[in-house]
Amino acid sequence: MVPVLSSRAPRALTQALRRLPVAQACALLMVGASAAHAQSAAPPEAAASAPRSTANPGAKPNEAKKDSDAALETVVVTGIRRSVEDSIAVKRNASSIVEAVSSEDIGKLPDVTVAESLGRVSGVATQRDKVSGKASGVSVRGMSPSFNGSLLNGREQASTSDARSPEFDLFPAELTSSLLVYKTPDPSLIGQGLASTIDLRTIRPLDYGKRSVAISGRKERIGVGSGTEAGDGHRAGLVYVDQFSDRRIGLALGLSSLREDNGGELKFDNWGGYAPQVDYQGQQVTVPGGFLAETSKRKTERDGAFVTLQFKPNADFKTTADLFWSRGNETTKKTGIEGAIAFGTGPYDPNGALTNATIVDGVASAGTLSNYKADVRNHVYGSKDRLLSLGLNSELRTGDWRWEGDIAHSRGVKDISNYETTAGQPGNTPESQLGSISWTGFNGSNFGDVKYTPSLNYADRNVAVLTDVAGWGGGVNSPQAGYVALPRITDQVDSLRFVAHHEAGWGPIAGTRFGANFTRRDKSRTGQEGRLYILGGDGYASVPVPGSETAIAGPTGIPVVSFDPTGTLGSIYGINRWVDSTVLARDWTVREKVATVFAMADLTGDLGPLPYTGNFGFQVVNTRQRSTGNQVDLANCTGITVETCPYVERSDGDNYTRFLPSMNLTLDLGSQQLLRLGAGKQLARPNLDNMKASLDFQVQNATSVSPALTGFAGNPKLKPYEAWALDLSYEKYFGRHGYISTAVFYKKLENYVINAPRGFDFAPYVSANTPLPTTGPFKDSTVGFLTQPMNGQGGNMKGVEVSVNLPLNMLSDWLDGFGTSLNYSYTDSSVRLPTSGFVTPQNGPVFKDSVPEIGLPGLSKRVATVRFYYEKNGWQLAWAAHRRSDFIGQILDYRSDSQFTFIKSETIVDMQLGYEFQSGWMKGLSVLLQGHNMTNAPFQEYTTDPNVITNKVKYGKTYRLGLNYKF
Repeated sequence: MVPVLSSRAPRALTQALRRLPVAQACALLMVGASAAHAQSAAPPEAAASAPRSTANPGAKPNEAKKDSDAALETVVVTGIRRSVEDSIAVKRNASSIVEAVSSEDIGKLPDVTVAESLGRVSGVATQRDKVSGKASGVSVRGMSPSFNGSLLNGREQASTSDARSPEFDLFPAELTSSLLVYKTPDPSLIGQGLASTIDLRTIRPLDYGKRSVAISGRKERIGVGSGTEAGDGHRAGLVYVDQFSDRRIGLALGLSSLREDNGGELKFDNWGGYAPQVDYQGQQVTVPGGFLAETSKRKTERDGAFVTLQFKPNADFKTTADLFWSRGNETTKKTGIEGAIAFGTGPYDPNGALTNATIVDGVASAGTLSNYKADVRNHVYGSKDRLLSLGLNSELRTGDWRWEGDIAHSRGVKDISNYETTAGQPGNTPESQLGSISWTGFNGSNFGDVKYTPSLNYADRNVAVLTDVAGWGGGVNSPQAGYVALPRITDQVDSLRFVAHHEAGWGPIAGTRFGANFTRRDKSRTGQEGRLYILGGDGYASVPVPGSETAIAGPTGIPVVSFDPTGTLGSIYGINRWVDSTVLARDWTVREKVATVFAMADLTGDLGPLPYTGNFGFQVVNTRQRSTGNQVDLANCTGITVETCPYVERSDGDNYTRFLPSMNLTLDLGSQQLLRLGAGKQLARPNLDNMKASLDFQVQNATSVSPALTGFAGNPKLKPYEAWALDLSYEKYFGRHGYISTAVFYKKLENYVINAPRGFDFAPYVSANTPLPTTGPFKDSTVGFLTQPMNGQGGNMKGVEVSVNLPLNMLSDWLDGFGTSLNYSYTDSSVRLPTSGFVTPQNGPVFKDSVPEIGLPGLSKRVATVRFYYEKNGWQLAWAAHRRSDFIGQILDYRSDSQFTFIKSETIVDMQLGYEFQSGWMKGLSVLLQGHNMTNAPFQEYTTDPNVITNKVKYGKTYRLGLNYKF
């Protein structure tokens, strides 16, 4: 059997290598070095650079020569087997509980996106982006993506969203060599998360034995079966790895490019299941309340590049320079129809009267409501992002000491442009000229199955004109014929790290390391927002919709006018910038300075008859944070424009220090069995937008009869989430080819950041002219209610994870080439959060006013992944399914603000067929056919009942045909 090679002292490592064939020893040595320590070691692709021998891995020493003489039987393992074996090697040789995903070959991660690849890992669940339908967010062990620490080559990165961690879309899979998921804390791991720490790795060229070039290209067919026209796209990648000057210099570079046009996606939103009652012939009956139906067409571009340069003039010195760059551009055009059916939504939208109704059990299964005033929507949402990451790492060995220094810079910028326009009947249209809407097939909850038929033809440009349809701006003196928002997010992270490794051991201590890391982060969100109005007219002004194009409004079949509003600002529309408290609260800056010192000891020895390895140590983390935000001067604010609503900038901050001890211990039970124990304290800093210093308040109804000052604010003094964690894992390995593992974990959350209203005296922020309540118990009082992020009570989390990754030829030689990977996790938590804390002044999640409390965002109690594959003689087939139960997900609303929603359980099925030429002039060429979302699983939201879907999006299937060539 192959000896278990764990992260022990060099003496133990040398003894183990003496019992192995040379090629196998080299492979395990390099992968052991890659996983022995989190951020100061080579990545797992080092293992893949050595050839895999077909010689008996369990050969005795006197048989090693016979095996090594069988040179003709030596093959290089690539493809699925290589990915599986490299991932197993990393997991097995790690000093803590780690999961890994390795590339199948140079420039070939197993999946198209990084998030999809992470979904293969036990305890990991992915969330599809509501716009693109691609896996983008990653929840680990039931916690939302914001609880993960995300690194690139061991370094913290800037993000282009409100969150701390970067969006995985920024990192093309073609440029990523491996993914590491650390589930237990490690004292030397900087930038750790509370749920996990995810480290994306690029290639280290000196880990490869020779020059390698890989070229890939794929053609895509997107949205097949979505109910509308399919789209297409293409992606290409190039990776070059080489060594020079007798392997003293290594160079790796990669390029990737993606272009996609999704064709179309159908969306239906029933306004959260809104079903009001109206009077009909003396009785109250239930009718549909309103709906939004639209078709989305999206175009996406993504370009990326990395360069890694290594210099190793001798065995004692090595330096590595990294550059990573990514640029993206996404535009979504939404065309559809929206409107209230029973009751109006604005001063120009009168209530309707029900006629011709069919009543079944108090529900109008069919009927007609008058005064239906639809808004035809032609919206364009766009974003442009850029990410630049630079890093320089140097190591110097002097005797028993190894000195390491690392400096890094990361900067991300995202510009968002949201243009929304409305077309329909102008606000002064007489009721006698308004249309109606009829429906059939309604049972009180099946909103998406109802057939809706408006009486007016909204595809007629004489009926649907660009105008203020409903009077949402307040009336004729403040027309709102559309909306525009232009936010910008900027984030910069700079870090400096020093580490000293002492490799001489004493007793059970095989080595020690000490270090310090200094990080500075500056993040801001700024922008403009306002209402559009028609140029050259009064508040009822209208103009014809340009062009002659029409479209179908989502799955309803209703035809509507269609046009692209890009470029109409200044020619058709003017903009009145909003400067009210809600808008100003979205502008903020946050600065953090984090100093971390750590000490760690590596352990090796025997606990009775059982050898053990591990580590213990601590981090001391000091954080200094300061933020700015805006506060409206209510004493002098008389409108919502720059001229009528002055404001001031607020600034505040805090600092704190935390002590984070941790320990990892691995017992070798023999027969390739390991028992791991991990324990420690973890923290996760809150999202940066929660730390803004903004404050806004006004007189609102605290209850239905009690007006009071009511405000919303960020919290510059917000402390991090903190938890004590305990992990226990059992792992059984079958050589380097497979394993079975089971793990249990427990986290005691000491606190959880919640938004909750509390009593608050606004006296320091008011003046003699500030409006105060005029009635009720809070009459003339400055005391009211402030909703603000606070460190509240925590709770516990617990779960179990089971993984099986085996080649099926262990069962029978007839199954040679077949393999399977099975993952299952169950997670539960006692944490309950009040839904009142998720409501903002003019916005709220779908569960607003529906449920009093919710569980942890991101928590799916059950997550399962199944994968079967066959790989032999160049052929490669794979089938995979990923399922997660209902959960609370995070999405972006129309303002690009984060909001939460209930997302229904889903199962995503993928398939793959490929062939790699094994000989001749085509050797190195492989052909690949992939299918994604083969069951066409939709994205579905609900409010309280999972069987009553309030929003449904069908993305369709995606097919990819690709070529890969390596030489």
